[in-house]
Amino acid sequence: MVAKRSDRPATYADIEALPPNMVGEIVRGVLYSSPRPASPHALASSAIGEELGPPFKRGKGGPGGWVTLDEPELHLHEDVLVPDLGGWRRDRMPEVPQTVGFTLEPDWVCEVLSPSTFKLDRAEKLPVYARERVTHVWLVDPIAQALEILRLDGATYRIIATHVENAKVRAEPFDAIELDLSVLWMR
Repeated sequence: MVAKRSDRPATYADIEALPPNMVGEIVRGVLYSSPRPASPHALASSAIGEELGPPFKRGKGGPGGWVTLDEPELHLHEDVLVPDLGGWRRDRMPEVPQTVGFTLEPDWVCEVLSPSTFKLDRAEKLPVYARERVTHVWLVDPIAQALEILRLDGATYRIIATHVENAKVRAEPFDAIELDLSVLWMR
């Protein structure tokens, strides 16, 4: 991950100028760019989407009622963030808008941590998610094989649970189903 600081706040034009293999985000006026994720990261993110999609997006074996998206581009005031996954309760987003960037804050985001994005995800992006009132955040570390569940408590996040390795868990806000963490890790 590269942070580009300049004498002016970063703009969306700075993101558009990045090479296609880079993901750009703007946090507090600073442009952050990262290469597309490596395989442990991509596997964990894909597996979470696969597990949550049928019961929560389509209502197969679960309650439905959610819109979940891979790498949604969030335009939250002056910040542009791209979580690995984002989810909105269907009652808040009854139709998915035809747009590149979403201005409606999600109800849940999932950040898959990597050595290059760990600081950005934890130290820079979490305060923005809290400011925007994103109720739930999952932090997934595919190297440590850990899932950390955070819930907004006032202006900051509280760790609700940390699960590791091959645990079978019920994780807010998707605790209507049991999630087998072993599907998230490289095998």
